[in-house]
Amino acid sequence: MSPPVAPPGWSRWLVPPAALSVHLSIGQAYAWSVFKPPLESALGLSGTQSALPFQLGIVMLGLSAAFGGTLVERNGPRWAMTVALVCFSTGFLIASLGAATEQYWLIVFGYGFVGGIGLGIGYISPVSTLIKWFPDRPGMATGIAIMGFGGGALIASPWSAQMLKSFGSDSSGIALAFLVHGLSYSVFMLLGVLLVRVPRHDKPVKAGPGPLDGVQVSANNAVRTPQFWCLWVILCMNVTAGIGILEKAAPMITDFFADTSTPVSVSAAAGFVALLSAANMAGRIGWSSTSDLIGRKNIYRVYLGVGALMYLLISQFGDSSKPLFIVCALVILSFYGGGFATIPAYLKDLFGTYQVGAIHGRLLTAWSTAGVLGPLIVNWIADRQKEAGKHGSALYETSFLIMIGLLAVGFVANELVRPVHTRHHIPAPREAADDDSVQPQQSA
Repeated sequence: MSPPVAPPGWSRWLVPPAALSVHLSIGQAYAWSVFKPPLESALGLSGTQSALPFQLGIVMLGLSAAFGGTLVERNGPRWAMTVALVCFSTGFLIASLGAATEQYWLIVFGYGFVGGIGLGIGYISPVSTLIKWFPDRPGMATGIAIMGFGGGALIASPWSAQMLKSFGSDSSGIALAFLVHGLSYSVFMLLGVLLVRVPRHDKPVKAGPGPLDGVQVSANNAVRTPQFWCLWVILCMNVTAGIGILEKAAPMITDFFADTSTPVSVSAAAGFVALLSAANMAGRIGWSSTSDLIGRKNIYRVYLGVGALMYLLISQFGDSSKPLFIVCALVILSFYGGGFATIPAYLKDLFGTYQVGAIHGRLLTAWSTAGVLGPLIVNWIADRQKEAGKHGSALYETSFLIMIGLLAVGFVANELVRPVHTRHHIPAPREAADDDSVQPQQSA
């Protein structure tokens, strides 16, 4: 499938909606918790078992993005969006069959493995193209698209809940809800497949650096640089800190204020989760756009430094002030979303636009690691503290201190980022290159 080239006069502002149609769809992953209680009741699963499709999906997201990144660069955004559409929708259809036949392994395989491949390929599908269309504002461009992934749950969560209410929360109702998801998302993602275009190479798309001007590093060379691994640590630490709150948000705020005169109700806890999703989404466009003004290193200083301060305030004073707890959590989640949206532009600054999608895909293995690490830290420590007879905010004090330490590690890694050495650069811009066979330029 050849990448569709924009005809003369094509507006670059049609590309972000194409990316959004994919990211809003695959962002459904953040609404998986809606299906956890019905699955546990209908199939007799534990909480750990019902979380497995989501966890496997996040792991496959990172792995498929890493291994498929070069293919995405080679074949273009339309091919990638098509693969994402097929895998993500098929995953729901397989999960529907699994629910209908009460074969849980099919749900894990469909949603987690097959759908997770769709998550990874879909997530990186528009990144390189958006950066090439918006060389003057790469942070804003990628923020618009990746904002959709953070906001997908705001659509999927109430929609899924309403379907389960209408169809029933037994195995047949869950199967029908999965079926509707698979078919509906295939149509919505098809809009992006049909709309996306790559810029013409005969003239620049806008004032600013051309698509292949300046430093250019191939994906194979990028992973050999210390800069790549510094960014890997930065992303992993930032995501671990954010997902530590996001994954356990409702029970966390309930626990924090359980022993106070103003306990948090179930409905209020659900509202808190919705606020976190909104902060996650807003941070992706707001902070990434800000990075275009103040620079990528400076914005990550904010994410990591201020994020550590927010965790410190929650750990020391969170249970004494509900507004303080909520505001600090919202700031942390906005940094969580902003970190995702800013990292492609940081990669572009360091490695250029040549194969930036493939480099981004390989970096997303940090997300897979953090997706396991963050929930493990918070849940394991909370369980141990509960066994020791502790309750309330004491369940989370140790894990929050660990998060502060991880953010400090990320802050140091950010300070170590320097321009990429010339020995890793490709010899000259190669717009027609379609593989990693270009040899690096020898340094003087």
